[in-house]
Amino acid sequence: MQAEAGIKAAAVALVALAAGAAIYGGKRNMSETQPDPQPQSAAEAKQGLPTDLETATFGAGCFWCTEAVFQQLKGVHSAVSGYSGGATKDPTYEQVCTGSTGHAEVIHLAFDPKAITYPELLEVFWKTHDPTTLNRQGIDFGTQYRSAIFHHNEEQKRLAERYKQELDAAGAFSAPIVTEITAFSEFYPAEDYHQKYFEANPRQPYCAAIIRPKVDKVRKVFADKLKQ
Repeated sequence: MQAEAGIKAAAVALVALAAGAAIYGGKRNMSETQPDPQPQSAAEAKQGLPTDLETATFGAGCFWCTEAVFQQLKGVHSAVSGYSGGATKDPTYEQVCTGSTGHAEVIHLAFDPKAITYPELLEVFWKTHDPTTLNRQGIDFGTQYRSAIFHHNEEQKRLAERYKQELDAAGAFSAPIVTEITAFSEFYPAEDYHQKYFEANPRQPYCAAIIRPKVDKVRKVFADKLKQ
C-alpha cells in the first residue's frame, strides 16, 4: 500500500526537530479566569466545516506549540487546543496543570484527506517533538505533557502503530518511543485565551524564544505542505 511505503520511507529518513525547540516552560502558573471548557465529540468539533473532513488528535507537549505547527499545514481546516485522554469532565487549565485529571494537552484537527493524509500528519507529529521522553517535553513535565496519539478509527490506530514500529526499527531516535496510542473518547476545548496563542502573542517571551524557532523549522522542512 502507498501509505505503508510512505511510512517506511519517512521512518528511515526521519530526523527529529525537537532538539532546537524542546525547552518548554513558563506557562504553568497562568491564572486568567475563563469559563470552563465543555466536551466535544469529533462531530461537534467539526460543526460549520465541510462535511468530508476527517479528525485527528495529537498530544505533543505544550499545545501552544503544537497548534502553531499544525495550523500552518494545507488541508488543515481547524486546529483547536484542548484536553483529552483523562477522566475529569470539563477540566480547567489549572486542574490539568496539577496532573491529577489524566488529561493531556492536545491539538484537535479537522483535515481534508485529499489535501493532506493521516500519514503525513503523523510525519509532522513525529518530527516536531521528542516522543522518547515519558511525560515530559524539555523542562515541562507531567502527564499533561505526554506524547500521545488519540486515534479515531481502526485505520488511524493501525497507521500510528505501524509508523511507531518503523521509527523504532530504523533507530530514528536515540531512545525508544514512548508515545501513547489510544482510542479517542472526548475532547474539551481549552479556554479562549489558549486558542491561536502564538498568532495572537508572537512577541510574548515564551512564543519568541520557544515557538518561533519551531515554526521556522517547520516552514523550512515542510515547505511543500504549507498553506499558500
